[in-house]
Amino acid sequence: MLKQRVITALVLLALLLPTLFAPMAWPFAVLTLLVIGAGGWEWGRLNGASPGGAVAMGVLLALACAGALWAGWALMPPPAAWWLATIVWVLGGAWALKTGPGAWPTLSTTLRWGLGLVALWTAWLAMANAKSIGINFILSVFCLAWAADIAAYFGGRAFGKRKLSPAISPGKSWEGVWSGMLGVIALSAGWVMLDRSWAVDSASLYTRLHERYGPVGLVLVGVFLTAMSVVGDLVESLVKRSAGAKDSSGLLPGHGGILDRVDALLPVFPLALAMTSI
Repeated sequence: MLKQRVITALVLLALLLPTLFAPMAWPFAVLTLLVIGAGGWEWGRLNGASPGGAVAMGVLLALACAGALWAGWALMPPPAAWWLATIVWVLGGAWALKTGPGAWPTLSTTLRWGLGLVALWTAWLAMANAKSIGINFILSVFCLAWAADIAAYFGGRAFGKRKLSPAISPGKSWEGVWSGMLGVIALSAGWVMLDRSWAVDSASLYTRLHERYGPVGLVLVGVFLTAMSVVGDLVESLVKRSAGAKDSSGLLPGHGGILDRVDALLPVFPLALAMTSI
């Protein structure tokens, strides 16, 4: 299993890094378009779509992303997209986590499909736009979700006592969430100093937030985005539990599916851009 995980990770990096560091924005946009399309297929499978219907959902999502790319939205997206994502994730996420896995299937399949398509499309648009802003900016958003996850993992193992949501993800604790928030705050402070000390192609998310809201605002937004990364993780776990699935699919040997790898990023990217567009 470990060998399989390592091989899959290396293949993914070999595909991702050249597009991420390419001077043009479109290679990364196209690669992530394909990835998000596969995520749409997984979402359909987890939410009652037939095999053909799940494929159609993935194709529809990919076409919606391609249409936005053709319209130039990867460079100049409509700000309303970020606020649509904010409403879906904050209100929808709160409802899903409050009611638990049992309530999710009571929603109509059309609504569940629509919510997933909106969440995935806005996440893709935010990633494509973040790449067009600059490498430093997009890496700072990626690292927020990764730092939150890593700090939460070690903090939860060391101090975790109170379960966050045992019905959805028994392994997560409140102490892990707080550790993730502290990790992101430390990352934010370090990255702001790095931006001041090194020549970078663009201001990071943290420098933009610091310039816009000051140090207190930077901390508050960092805490909010960390919380939303946890919501993304929990919502995907909730949907899988509702469907009786361990992984979103087997597309990534040793890692599960696309949604298993990007769940925390789905709310973080559009909400990060929402916070910088106020």
